[in-house]
Amino acid sequence: MTQDLPGLDLTALTAWWPDHVGPLAGGLSATLIAGGKSNLTYQVTDGARGWIVRRPPLGHVLATAHDMAREYRVMTALRDTEVPVPTTYALCEDLAILGAPFYVMDRVEGTPYRLAEELAPLGAERVRAITTRLVDTLAALHRIDPVSVGLGDFGRAEGFLARQVARWKKQLDASHSRDLPAAEELYARLSAGVPPESAPGIVHGDYRLDNVLIDATPERGDRLTAVLDWEMATLGDPLTDLALMLLYQRLGAAAGALVSDVAAAPGYLTEDEILTRYAAGGGRDLTHFGFYLGLAAFKLAAILEGIHYRYLQGQTVGPGFDHIGEAIHPLLAAGLDALDN
Repeated sequence: MTQDLPGLDLTALTAWWPDHVGPLAGGLSATLIAGGKSNLTYQVTDGARGWIVRRPPLGHVLATAHDMAREYRVMTALRDTEVPVPTTYALCEDLAILGAPFYVMDRVEGTPYRLAEELAPLGAERVRAITTRLVDTLAALHRIDPVSVGLGDFGRAEGFLARQVARWKKQLDASHSRDLPAAEELYARLSAGVPPESAPGIVHGDYRLDNVLIDATPERGDRLTAVLDWEMATLGDPLTDLALMLLYQRLGAAAGALVSDVAAAPGYLTEDEILTRYAAGGGRDLTHFGFYLGLAAFKLAAILEGIHYRYLQGQTVGPGFDHIGEAIHPLLAAGLDALDN
């Protein structure tokens, strides 16, 4: 058995495993998967096969932002739908094992493309096909009737947008370490301008290319093999997913560690192409889309301020956290600009 990692007691996990997941071929070893700045994700193996273990971050955790049970439940519910998700095996809410809830899921082959330099070598035609599948999968998710997959009580869709504005203000306040006047202005304008809501559906909460896995094999059609990171999934207005995906695309590399620049790869669908493709597959009215972009910026700023707060407290795991605090300022500016335009 290899040495424990932060947040992962391998001795306790190994003792728990056989009764909840299945027999082991040998002792467990684990690797912390790089790139996550929220929930901690570990690749675990017994020497014969591999799994993924997910748990909340260490230290200061925003309420409801890292709900393992919700993430586990939504992936389990979507198993037989058009939306590809990993097979789930077990959820553990006994804090005596790892000190926090966690779950185990299958390890799915694929690449989460985050940088344009990683995606560009595939060529413009394949990049276009991959991003078209990304949009089509989002539209497919939003077409699913939550009741039909057992998620009718997964959230309260009515009044979703107003509650989102209030929720992310509360989360921002919970991580307060400095004054952010632009955040106050954005909050005030969002609160005063909530539009009529789109028809309710399943909301992923953080949908983008590096939160899906792509099997980049031409002979298999560059398949999208799994949608990951469902920690903020709920029922609500699905246009919030589309807005967040496009906000990442608008920001590109401007916000440093915050976002990927993957949309700069030749062949990546433009914003207009994404909106047109999504509208054809989802049939939703995009008249008030500026509000959704502003809300996306406010939400992401609140999430990053929580990460920045944990970094200041020395409670983050892994590299890449030192510039998170700086990334919030262009985000807030982008949100205010979206409301103006």
